[in-house]
Formats: sequence, structure tokens, C-alpha cells
Amino acid sequence: MINEKQIQQVIEIEKQAQEVYDAAVREAQQLPATAEQEAQALIEKAKAEAEQEAHAIMSKVQVDKESARILSEAEEKNRQLESQAKSNFDRAVAYVLERIAGKG
Repeated sequence: MINEKQIQQVIEIEKQAQEVYDAAVREAQQLPATAEQEAQALIEKAKAEAEQEAHAIMSKVQVDKESARILSEAEEKNRQLESQAKSNFDRAVAYVLERIAGKG
């Protein structure tokens, strides 16, 4: 015969089994939400990294544009100075020839 102690043990085992089952159900119900939160966190991280990389690329493009502008201005200034030097040289040669011709 089953005595009261054995009945209590069976009831306790059934109670523990129900608690394990309930915990498993709760965990199973939380898994989709947890997975979605983790996926969202990965998406946000990837988005932040992509934005950071885009800013770095844009900064480099800005620096490259600025460098190109400075180089272009320097080349233009150089052309102006060359033109001015040639003009001055031509005037200097004319002056020297005039002085020589005048003394001769």
C-alpha cells in the first residue's frame, strides 16, 4: 500500500516537475523577445559603425577637396608669378638693350 509519506513525495515531485515546466515555458516565451532585442542591438551597432565610417570617408573627402583647392590656388599663383617674372625679364632685357644702344 501507498502510505502518506509516499503520497507526499509524489505530490512534491509533481510540484517540482510543474515548476520546471513553468520555468521552461516562461523561458521559451522570452526567447523570441530576447532574440529580437539582440538582433536590434546588432543592427544598431552595425548602423553606428557604418555612420562612423561614412563620417570618416566624408572627412577624408573634405580634406582631399581642400588639398585640391589649395593646390589649384598655388598653381594659379605660380602661373601669375611666372607671367610677371617673364614680363619683368622682358622689360629688363629691353632696358639693358636700350642702355647699351644709347651708349654705343
